[in-house]
Amino acid sequence: MNTQDWIDKGYDLLVSIGPKLIAAFLIWFIGNFIIKALLKGVKRMMTKSSYDDSLQKFLIDLIRWGLKVILIVIVLTTVGIATTSFAAILASIGLAIGLALQGSLGNFAGGVLIMIFKPFKIGDLIEAQGEIGVVKEIEIFTTKLTGLSNKEIILPNGNLSNGTIVNYTTEGTRRVDLVFGIGYDEDIKKAKDVFMSVLKSHPKVLNSIAPTVDVLELADSSVNFAVRPWCKTEDYWDVYFGITENTKIALDEAGIEIPYPHQVELKKEA
Repeated sequence: MNTQDWIDKGYDLLVSIGPKLIAAFLIWFIGNFIIKALLKGVKRMMTKSSYDDSLQKFLIDLIRWGLKVILIVIVLTTVGIATTSFAAILASIGLAIGLALQGSLGNFAGGVLIMIFKPFKIGDLIEAQGEIGVVKEIEIFTTKLTGLSNKEIILPNGNLSNGTIVNYTTEGTRRVDLVFGIGYDEDIKKAKDVFMSVLKSHPKVLNSIAPTVDVLELADSSVNFAVRPWCKTEDYWDVYFGITENTKIALDEAGIEIPYPHQVELKKEA
């Protein structure tokens, strides 16, 4: 076969599939433009309908991937690949991927469950899988938290949906559990008055929910008190650290001893 024959065959091939390739390219370009426009419209509709932010992102991601798959099928069909053959190939690939990515499918299912039951939303402070943080994003496979030290925490939705979730934001208030000890020789009633005075003087301790001060236990070297004020969720650490510091100062001013280990120096006899 000479050069002219190759040129003729190339020309015939270009004539036969060229229009299909051009049509496929146009369909891909226009299809992506339409998908973006549709997603913007869906997002606008969800915003007007006051959809939860996390649900908006989840559904938009789901719609985007679904439309992309449909667009790819249309493009391949336009080029001339039979949809039945493509479907068979896709099914085989899907089976192989499904077996290899069982964890990812579980995470997808977990994401769907989180969207349905809504144990938390973006902005909530939660504790799950041994981590504590504010929910930053809820995606199809993972949920992102911003940790208390401003670190990003990524939790798989599968484990997250099947485990215990503590949501500190839902109720809007939190109880701060503190324990302070005094010596056995100190006046218990006087100490309780000091603790209660510290709680009532802190500006972020709620008055609508009465704080409590009770004897918790008679320990080996101290009488321990359970000191429990209430505060807004966002004020938790301010109250925790503030009450701890103010209690030490108040006990010192009242002359009430906080037990601590003493070292006794033994002198040897001459």
